Amino acid sequence: QVQLVESGGGLVQPGRSLKLSCVASGFNVGAYDMSWYRQAPGQARALVADIGSSGFKRKTVARGRFTISRDDDENTVYLEIYKVKPEDTGVYFCHVPSFATWGQGTQVTVSS
Repeated sequence: QVQLVESGGGLVQPGRSLKLSCVASGFNVGAYDMSWYRQAPGQARALVADIGSSGFKRKTVARGRFTISRDDDENTVYLEIYKVKPEDTGVYFCHVPSFATWGQGTQVTVSS
């Protein structure tokens, strides 16, 4: 059974960094494209970053203040957010398009 479980969210002060985790089961994250989405209050879910499959066990892709990375040994995808801003607030979801599967999401609230 394909499953994604996110963690690492919470209340964080502006300017800090935050690292979210998405542990996968039922498939190997290294073999599939993976992505992180954010759903801000009252808005639709929007793509934050994605990472393709590759022959490397670990891969990192930077997208501005966001860095998505993958560790095949841990079967986990990470999203690191640098210098968080209030507009980063929302529920962050992990997604594997090939299986049309989403995690339950993890709430990130940026506030002083």
